[in-house]
Amino acid sequence: MKCNICEIGCDLAEGKSGQCRMYTNKNGQIIERFPNNYFTMFPVSIETVPLLHFYPRGKFLQVCTIGCNFKCEGCISEILASRLLSTNKKSGISNENVISKALDEDCIGIVFCLNDPAVSYFTFCDLAKKARQNNLLIGCSTNGYFTENVLKELIPLIDFVNIGIKGYSDERYISCGARGSGPVFRNLKLLKESDVHVEVSTIYIKGSEDEVIKTAKFVSSLSRDIPFQVMRFVPFGDAAPQIEPTIRESEVLCDKLSQHLNYVYLFNSPGTDHLNTVCPECSKIIFQREFFGPMGSRTLSYLPQEGCECSTEAFFRGEVSEVFHHEPGFMGGYRITRALEMIHAILVCLGVKDDYKLAEIWANVMETGYLEQLHTSSQDLDSYFDVIEHFAALADRKKEGMELVAYMREKLDFIRSVTNDIERPRVYYCMGYPLFALNGERIENNLVEAAGGESVNKLIDREGKPGVGISHNEFAEMNPEFIFISGFLSTPVSDSYTYCKKHGLSADALKNRRIYGLRPLWDFGSPRWILGLMYIANKLHPDIFKFDIDKEANEFYERFYGVSFDSSRHNRSFYSVSSRQ
Repeated sequence: MKCNICEIGCDLAEGKSGQCRMYTNKNGQIIERFPNNYFTMFPVSIETVPLLHFYPRGKFLQVCTIGCNFKCEGCISEILASRLLSTNKKSGISNENVISKALDEDCIGIVFCLNDPAVSYFTFCDLAKKARQNNLLIGCSTNGYFTENVLKELIPLIDFVNIGIKGYSDERYISCGARGSGPVFRNLKLLKESDVHVEVSTIYIKGSEDEVIKTAKFVSSLSRDIPFQVMRFVPFGDAAPQIEPTIRESEVLCDKLSQHLNYVYLFNSPGTDHLNTVCPECSKIIFQREFFGPMGSRTLSYLPQEGCECSTEAFFRGEVSEVFHHEPGFMGGYRITRALEMIHAILVCLGVKDDYKLAEIWANVMETGYLEQLHTSSQDLDSYFDVIEHFAALADRKKEGMELVAYMREKLDFIRSVTNDIERPRVYYCMGYPLFALNGERIENNLVEAAGGESVNKLIDREGKPGVGISHNEFAEMNPEFIFISGFLSTPVSDSYTYCKKHGLSADALKNRRIYGLRPLWDFGSPRWILGLMYIANKLHPDIFKFDIDKEANEFYERFYGVSFDSSRHNRSFYSVSSRQ
């Protein structure tokens, strides 16, 4: 029989599964293999989903299961879409318990995201019915590849949806394992006509500007007021870095899209002002937002009555929450996927290649609540070694854990011993554009201090995820002598100088041309931070440190990854050290 839930339409023989592996044919009926198999469940602010025009600042219970019907290169949720299928969990959490959790946490609704509800359709429908019965809002993020009949069944049960569009052409969808783009645009139109609150997110891969522009034109044909979220592509997994557009290039594209749509937003771009909601008539900022982790944002301020004098009608649905929900640690939106990848990054260095073992350890972390401790311990250089030993014990790789810790500890202790009593230059660490400052307690700033610098980020008295925007005056007062750009979500050094000149920023680091970019994942999320430490030490104190970085990297890669270091094959994966070229 043919699966009728999504438009891929897999043929399911008796007892067999299709592409998503989440359904089976049992006696002529399509059955979920893992009903109610929720992997995460915690409160979030709606802007981290992300939704920007639906109950702004509202507190929702975020849930996800595992699996996906698509196979997209560089997927931020790859770990939930594919690898976690090996957990093979049989027990689930009842939807009644999910509802109780939402009510106990004072959430106004529930959102299914991180993986696609198309692979847990019956579970999601049941949850949506129970949410409605308890006066909770309910919606999801989805690739929108439902069959028309299934979507018509779902529409009366949901209040909102974020449709993630891969591109305009059939070719883009075929590359994700789908049959073409048509069903997504058909479903988007149907959702809009059915008065479900719709926001659109679309991937921007470098060189695919036409795909994004054509998508925007279609959305505009439905309504210029549909919020349009541009997701700057970041090459997670083993995707090649050449297809990652810069923040500046992405902003240029967003400006072009504004010819067709009233509300265009740019994500995955720390420091951009293209997350603000601007009145299309007078250009006044109505909602001011900043980067809040991958595919997320947070509201900093907004106008009273959420509008301006020339606004003729509300551009958002629902009331703005007076209380902002702050997600601790790795909670909120897609940040939890980065936490799971950080664990994977350590396990790879320990020689763990078995997906079953990996999934078993991930499940242990979620069940034991170790995630909170991981967030704290992974920022401190010394307690990071405790994290390695913790996972080495879980993986039965204590010997390998001791070897990795000994190697990193020796390098760290040597650098610290030399920098104990030296003069420390002022160092500023940004992510993306220069005015987005990383939180002072983060590992990047601890690397700076271990390498003999004074972290001026520690002077900032507020925090975000993973940092905050700062003012021109704050930047000037810190007057850094060195600036480092995060290797996670970065911007080219040349763009940083251009940005500083455009915005009239001045500092000793700019006068002396001392802005440096880190290689991806050499300063956060992976044991490779030991290489970043050596790189930073070289830059801060070239008269003292003369590490041969390529040689050090090759030794580390061969010893703990089993491959040679190739500077041309980097990516933004926490666990994979090379890309497909």
